[in-house]
Amino acid sequence: MRSVSVGQILLRSLRGLPLLLIAALTATAPADADNFSTPTVTTLRTDWGAALSQLRSELGGRPAVAAEFIFSGRRGLRAYDPRRIPALVRLNAISARFFPGIGRSAVPVLLPFDVAALLDADPKAEPDHELLARVQAGFRPVEMFDAGPSGYDAVFALEPGAGDDTPPRVFASPVEVQITGSNLIYDIADPLGGKGEPVKALAAQYPDLRRFIREGHVRYAFTRFGAAYVVSIQCLDSVPKARRLACRESYPVAERFLSALRIAGGRPHRPRRDIEPAIAERPTALSPDFGYRPSGDIIANSGFRKQQGRPDFTVYAQMRFPIEKSPAYARSQSYARHRPAVGGNGPYAYPWRDNFCESRGFGVGQCATGFGHQGQDIRPGACLPGQPDCDVKQQGVVAVRDGVLIRSPKQQAVTLQVNTSREHIRFRYMHMNPSELDADGVVNGRVVSEGERFGVVGNYLDFPNGTSRHLHFDVQVFTPDGWLWVNPYVTLIAAYERLLGERGREIVPEAAFPPAVARAAPED
Repeated sequence: MRSVSVGQILLRSLRGLPLLLIAALTATAPADADNFSTPTVTTLRTDWGAALSQLRSELGGRPAVAAEFIFSGRRGLRAYDPRRIPALVRLNAISARFFPGIGRSAVPVLLPFDVAALLDADPKAEPDHELLARVQAGFRPVEMFDAGPSGYDAVFALEPGAGDDTPPRVFASPVEVQITGSNLIYDIADPLGGKGEPVKALAAQYPDLRRFIREGHVRYAFTRFGAAYVVSIQCLDSVPKARRLACRESYPVAERFLSALRIAGGRPHRPRRDIEPAIAERPTALSPDFGYRPSGDIIANSGFRKQQGRPDFTVYAQMRFPIEKSPAYARSQSYARHRPAVGGNGPYAYPWRDNFCESRGFGVGQCATGFGHQGQDIRPGACLPGQPDCDVKQQGVVAVRDGVLIRSPKQQAVTLQVNTSREHIRFRYMHMNPSELDADGVVNGRVVSEGERFGVVGNYLDFPNGTSRHLHFDVQVFTPDGWLWVNPYVTLIAAYERLLGERGREIVPEAAFPPAVARAAPED
């Protein structure tokens, strides 16, 4: 791991401070001002002994089933060798018929899946809706399941009216519940983190359980076996509305899910260290064209209640740029003057400008008022001379990394999830046409490779032509409060630089800073 410069450490310590103050404090270190940092990630240690004890307890009520599991393995093997824990090997073999790859999870997999009841009913059972309804507390077969070195993620759904404890209203679609168990925690500045209220009905099962509403989801966070778990449901933090689930209405569904959680699989992995930040890799050759305004420098008065943006110099992932070809322009789609000119202040122009904290009604804990845009709007460039095969309506959207997709049919957003030994991160794409995504199989569980095209830049927002033709792209990282949005602006700059093979120039207008503290603008 490379060392981090003093200037880079200073920049990380300044996150969240006003832009003018940051400029003043960094004026004495111009050599480091153009550097970006990778994130700091804490690695949690899993107590597999505690997990085995819980599994033994869960099987104890059915002696005939418990006899199939052996809890003492071969001695003298490494702690992460599966032969030391034959009970987990057996459990993974059973569960993998319903949750492929479950044995790849480096944390104990908790799911609403009663293995003991399944084996008691039919030891050779295959996925079946009626049987699964009995052993999964009424939840449908899993919508998406992904496991890997950082843990696991799953999406389940409950049909409207599937039980007395479901919301009283009838919904057009099932209620979706997500669960994540992770051994990686991203260390971000989070002034809203760690809050919540206990749930008395579940206090005995989850002593440290917190319930809270953040960024459009009701969340239940707890720790178990040394790992972090969060159960969440997307909801509306207001009074109920037609076709929209209010957060308080979702409480019974989430708590039914939590009550049904059992150990379903997983296995120990080789221990890992915390991941320290480093200076992010970037091309050395300067681009003659590509420039960008500083992180946090949003259009004046475009923030919620006219607040400024929040500087964030973190490259959260070394990734491929999400639009297939250059040029592309990260520019506001709500506050910029829309002129189809190459240059000036139109949407097809450099320099790029941050729009993460633009005023929206979305919860964003990383913005000053707790509300913002959640991501960045990106316009692909217009067709240029010499591009005879270019079609402005068919500009490709590609996977930024190898990963698995999270998306139910008809949904407007596509989420790409990455689960490796050093990352547990999500990337979300919006404004592609849902019917085209459905037809192309862009749905839960689809595995994609970095650079793979799976859609085109669109203008869908609730209906066709509902917005300008652009891609909304955002990044979520896993924290003790679950998946939270972080500013993808610098991550996109670094990705675009790799696409170009050239380094961009930071453009800091002199008017943005007092003369005594302004950072030197790069020479033309």
